[in-house]
Amino acid sequence: MTTATVRPGPARPRKDRVLPDQHGAWGFLLLPVVLALAVGGWAPALPVLVVAWVAAYPLTWALTGLLAAPRPQRFRRALVVWSVVAVPAAAAAVVLRPWLLYVGAAYVGLFLVNLWFARQRRERSLANDLVLVAECTAMVPVVAGAAAAGGWAVPVGVMRETAVLVLALACAVTLAGSTLHVKSLIRERRNPRYGQASRAYAVVSVVVMTVAVLVTEVGAVLVVPFVALAVRAFVVRDPRLRPAKIGLVELACLLVLAACAFVAV
Repeated sequence: MTTATVRPGPARPRKDRVLPDQHGAWGFLLLPVVLALAVGGWAPALPVLVVAWVAAYPLTWALTGLLAAPRPQRFRRALVVWSVVAVPAAAAAVVLRPWLLYVGAAYVGLFLVNLWFARQRRERSLANDLVLVAECTAMVPVVAGAAAAGGWAVPVGVMRETAVLVLALACAVTLAGSTLHVKSLIRERRNPRYGQASRAYAVVSVVVMTVAVLVTEVGAVLVVPFVALAVRAFVVRDPRLRPAKIGLVELACLLVLAACAFVAV
């Protein structure tokens, strides 16, 4: 009796990815937009600005991969796909709000910092993540300003309003704390100092936002999400949790912050 030998067919070529695997970054990108809408309202220039902002993340991810990854060819498809989305949207945003050219130049500088970390093989470092936090935080006044004024003059007055600055602070504090907390559960779960730092940071965040509310006219309800974040830092500590579950908890906290921002201002 003979047995037939089954030869496997040719392997199907795998398509190169067009999306980054940092799924939590999408929440980071949208939070400053929502916070800015809470204080600045809506304007016709905002849709293209938001599309350009969100599409810039996978576009810069692809460009970084093309310039710094060991196999840069894997990022060519993503670069083309997201260029088609981001470039026309950015151009339209600049036509409607020419002062955004200055903002774009500043973000190019921040991207070069991200690229430096990638070339050093440190793109997952806390320092590089905090650059993303800075980029997201800056979008709160940028979106608020874009809702208010066009022309070549940067609407500094609008961008420096008390409510805008408090919500930008809330964005920075939240995203930095989320970065630290998630790292303590995943990449640095064997390093107890990250967990200790995450819990201490969460407690200090409540104090910082309480002071910010007390010295301004922003509603005290804005402190509520930071109390929730502090509770989360102490309760969500199991390193066996799957990243998806950790991400859902973080997303829920971001949604609470967004809802409270609309009430507070």
